[in-house]
Amino acid sequence: MAKIKLYADNCCDLEQDLLQKLGISSLALKVNINGKSYRDRVDLSPSQFYELIKEPGIMPTTSQINPAEFEAEFRKILGEGDNEIIYIAFSSSLSGTYQSACMARDMVDAEHITVIDSQSASLGYGLTLIRAAQAVARGLNKEQVIQEIMDNINRMEHVFIVGDFEMLKRGGRVSAASAFIGSLLNIKVIAEIKDGKINPVEKVKGLKKAKKRLLEIMGQRGDHLPQQLMGISHSNDYEGALKVKDMIAEQFGCENFIISEIGAVIGAHVGAGTYSVFFLGH
Repeated sequence: MAKIKLYADNCCDLEQDLLQKLGISSLALKVNINGKSYRDRVDLSPSQFYELIKEPGIMPTTSQINPAEFEAEFRKILGEGDNEIIYIAFSSSLSGTYQSACMARDMVDAEHITVIDSQSASLGYGLTLIRAAQAVARGLNKEQVIQEIMDNINRMEHVFIVGDFEMLKRGGRVSAASAFIGSLLNIKVIAEIKDGKINPVEKVKGLKKAKKRLLEIMGQRGDHLPQQLMGISHSNDYEGALKVKDMIAEQFGCENFIISEIGAVIGAHVGAGTYSVFFLGH
């Protein structure tokens, strides 16, 4: 049986050492700040990124992985022997990286390269990668691994508190007036990712109430939460993420967690002070 090689990109918000332990290779989207281009989590750590964007007037932009990068990597792996490649991509609604990978697949070997749109971001994407790696480690064949991946994608819930109205304004998701009023009144936007796209769910006054509402949504949507590996991501507030973890553990009896800091590419759109929870729904 051909060896299955898993690929990801850094928008999964898993640390490089964990990806290596899982046997997953990753390619890097880039963030551009003041004329400099950085590979997210390679040239620029999340904490360094959040320090940089504290400066007034800093407007980070992001850039996708181009087809040539994928082509070179795919040719190298297939040239090493009898391999099957599965690349699970950052949501195609949030980046053109998925399309780049599809172009490279068609140029190299569409029969032995599978490209899957995760329709996810951050640890919602990361949890799907962990399940994929576990499936490969169990010796499942390509079709069975893909079934595991698709089950996770179809059931993954992403619910988060947006940290920075300014970032939402820059991304065109709220007006300048709404951003100003929201910041002034300490309004927190709770959002979700559905079908790969960011959608506002509701507005809540104050962070404490917003975190409480996150848990209410988890209770409504989650499927056997105590048995799951729960994902929590944050931007520049690890202590705050730990408080969210403790709240979830106390309310639902969950014991297995992975906590990660949101990297620069996603952080460029949500800003500091974001808290996200990821879990499987019904």
